[in-house]
Amino acid sequence: MKFGPRSVAFRVIAFSTVWAVAMLVVVATIISTLYRQASEHSFQSLLQAHLFNLISSVSVSDSGSLVGAPDLGDLRFSIPRSGWYWSVTPVSKDLTGELRSISMTGAIPSPSVQKVPFNSDFQRHYTATGLAGEQIEAVESEFVLDTKNRVARFRVIGNRSELDGDIARFDDKVYAYLALFGAGMIAINAIAILIGLSPLDRVRKALQRVREGEATRLDGRFPAEIEPLADETNALIENNRRIVERARTQVGNLAHSLKTPLAILLNESRQIGGEKGHLVGEQAAAMQQQVDHYLQRARIAAQRDSVVFRTQLKPLLERLVRVMLKLNPDARISLLLPEEDVKFAGESEDFEEITGNLLENAVKWAKSQVTVTLVPAAAGTAGEMFTLAIEDDGPGIPEDKAREVLKRGRRLDETKPGSGLGLSIVHDLIREYDGKLDLERSSLGGLRAAVLLRQAR
Repeated sequence: MKFGPRSVAFRVIAFSTVWAVAMLVVVATIISTLYRQASEHSFQSLLQAHLFNLISSVSVSDSGSLVGAPDLGDLRFSIPRSGWYWSVTPVSKDLTGELRSISMTGAIPSPSVQKVPFNSDFQRHYTATGLAGEQIEAVESEFVLDTKNRVARFRVIGNRSELDGDIARFDDKVYAYLALFGAGMIAINAIAILIGLSPLDRVRKALQRVREGEATRLDGRFPAEIEPLADETNALIENNRRIVERARTQVGNLAHSLKTPLAILLNESRQIGGEKGHLVGEQAAAMQQQVDHYLQRARIAAQRDSVVFRTQLKPLLERLVRVMLKLNPDARISLLLPEEDVKFAGESEDFEEITGNLLENAVKWAKSQVTVTLVPAAAGTAGEMFTLAIEDDGPGIPEDKAREVLKRGRRLDETKPGSGLGLSIVHDLIREYDGKLDLERSSLGGLRAAVLLRQAR
């Protein structure tokens, strides 16, 4: 199965992959956002709880000094420069002393009330830089401690960097697990799509076997969605086969119906004799040649686009060379064949007609040497055309005369026997198979006739 931008499998897999990646990114973003919101809410709630605990643990002595031994139940307040601190400072002028946690080994300034005012709950929140360079978040409140309205400022500080680090680690794990899950999901999805589309590849291979002549119909069991397509294709193949058979029957009938009248004309021309008899016989023979030629073209046109034949070339070429050597014992014919088996996508009779005419011309004009070379099509080339080259060491054909000899009945040398139809028939046959005929100078010194025809794979 070909896999590229024009492939259905590629498009479906690409679309599902993009959709899966987009959805996983959305899911990861939602999970990360929800976790961040929950963590920040827990962080704020913890600071609030520590603040209330701190307020309940501090009082004023008779001498007007702050006293108390707050225990907030968190060891981080006992570790110096941990990022977790608390402090109590007097606000009223008749209140003295200051309390702070063991972890708070230095002063952490707080912004002015004008810059960060208290809210309706008599609290204010702000962020700052801690003693160890960490990012901290503080919650602060002022509270009346006794009946003399003496006020103190209570502050609890949490390590914001620690919170952000926890959130970042959670995000890394979420993205890693979702990426792993997404890769597995995409792989399973791609496998499922390829398995689901594999019957189409089976249909393509079955059609290829039909096209190359290895099968006459699409065989095998196909899924319910594809089976109607296979049935319609088989019906089309059968219909084309009937058309070919009908065309061949009509060709045979026409040839048979014309055979007797033409034979009578030829016989009558011989009995008439003289100049008129010779003229009638000549025209009847020309009619017979024309009928044979165009009936042959009609047969090729009828079968070319519907049923493809496969002709093995090695045994055919070997047989033609043997026959030609028997007819011309003095000729020297070299046959160069490849190791691989080359098949012609057409009928053997047509290839024999092409090769026989070219080989006969080469032997007729050669001084002593004729070479027949078969070159298979290169794998992966456009069209997959093999090359049959027939060369001789004769006089050759001038380049300006190459097209002229392909015209029906045209001969460059009237001293040699022949009708002048051989190369024209070869040219027409090759064109019927969408092939190509090149006439050029041979390395042996004579003519090189190179025939390009489609190779059956």
